[in-house]
Amino acid sequence: MPDGVASDGPDGGSEGTSGHPDNERDVWWTVAVGTVGSIAKAGFSIRVTGQEHIPRRGGALLAYNHVSVIDAIFVALPALRRDRIIRCFALSEDFERPMMGRALRGLGQVPIRRGAGAWDPLEEMAAVIREGWLGGIAPEGTVGTGEDLLPIQKGPARIALLAGCPVIPVGLWGPQRRYPKAGLHFRSPARPQLGVAFGPPIQAEGDPKHRPDVQALTDRLGQALREQVEIARGLAPGRV
Repeated sequence: MPDGVASDGPDGGSEGTSGHPDNERDVWWTVAVGTVGSIAKAGFSIRVTGQEHIPRRGGALLAYNHVSVIDAIFVALPALRRDRIIRCFALSEDFERPMMGRALRGLGQVPIRRGAGAWDPLEEMAAVIREGWLGGIAPEGTVGTGEDLLPIQKGPARIALLAGCPVIPVGLWGPQRRYPKAGLHFRSPARPQLGVAFGPPIQAEGDPKHRPDVQALTDRLGQALREQVEIARGLAPGRV
């Protein structure tokens, strides 16, 4: 794992759905790791398990529970160790801001437009994954307390079915110890524990416009996410 990140388990690796380059990291991601990544690793005592489920090559959708606005950082760090980057949704208006837009484009994030048709952003993310990239999404749709999962939205299942890709459930516990929904704080401990648990891929089977298929995959994802969150909590025990 990256410096400052402890890992458990073997470093095997399942293959993805297409042959993307072995090393996706470029100058933008190198800078991001050296700045944001270094701050994150210095600010938390991070433990990771199950990272072998992140495919070395090919497309997949990483779906993580949402306990903090900084969650994606801790999903991305183990992926970078496997020479993969994660492409997540970002608001299209953020792409229009000079500095932020340049960074989002450089990091390969996926714009989502307010007021766009319900299927448009899902199809855009599915197209990215079909090209062999990893996509990232928080199925709850908004930041929660983490004590219980919020209702799982159907978007992730539809993306996976559109792309014909596996979904990898990712449990997170600990980002909310520094940056909960209420906002950033600096209470003790100085370096809180944080756990990240990657689960086995869930194969997507069915029609993205057939409600029973979508609901079945959504239910499987919800159950898998709960299991991985419990594992993550075990990696980072203690009060929040």
